Amino acid sequence: MSGPVVLAAHGLSAGYNGVPAVRELSLQVAAGEITLLAGPNGAGKSTTVRALSGMLKPMAGTVAFDGEPTVAPLHRRVRGGLGVVPEQRAIFRGMTVAENLRLGRGDPEKVMDLFPELKGRLRVRAGLLSGGEQQMLILGRVLAANPKIILADEMSLGLAPVVVKRLLVALRAAADAGSAILLVEQYIKLAMDVVDRAYFLKRGRIELSGDVSMLRRRSDEIASLYLREG
Repeated sequence: MSGPVVLAAHGLSAGYNGVPAVRELSLQVAAGEITLLAGPNGAGKSTTVRALSGMLKPMAGTVAFDGEPTVAPLHRRVRGGLGVVPEQRAIFRGMTVAENLRLGRGDPEKVMDLFPELKGRLRVRAGLLSGGEQQMLILGRVLAANPKIILADEMSLGLAPVVVKRLLVALRAAADAGSAILLVEQYIKLAMDVVDRAYFLKRGRIELSGDVSMLRRRSDEIASLYLREG
């Protein structure tokens, strides 16, 4: 791994109404790396992100941040250096881009450096931005806070591949600067160009994991795991 483990899960089970959606899951996310979490719809990817972030209380197992087990809620983990790009776009649609940026924990100018496309949109209400611009705003606001770890859940949903590449390049730069990143992504081939290692889920369990060079050698197996539902 490039750096120390920032976030880890050990024997994690989590779900809803007493029914686990992920079972006995163990993974590690290290500083300086992008770790991919992938699998078919319903495999438990978003549940894993919610449990790691503190949005969802685990049924069993532990989550550790900087080597220390934690049961802290989301807002405390954010203060401790967690950044989250949720599956649903977390913007204030009735507020301008500039107002949304001022609510972030980082320097708005850094967002402009990361995504200059937003410079001419500062006075526009965020709800009127294109989907790609909205995601640039969300990701830029997270990156500007220089988080220790970023959990990015399906940030490419509904976006064109050219925009997805733009977002992935920004995440790769953040990892190269020392952040640890867990990426849930549907564009597997694009993700493989920027990630360092990956975990593949099926029916709530990790079926395959390893560094990206090993995973490329097993691309047929990965396609089978990822493309089949269930």
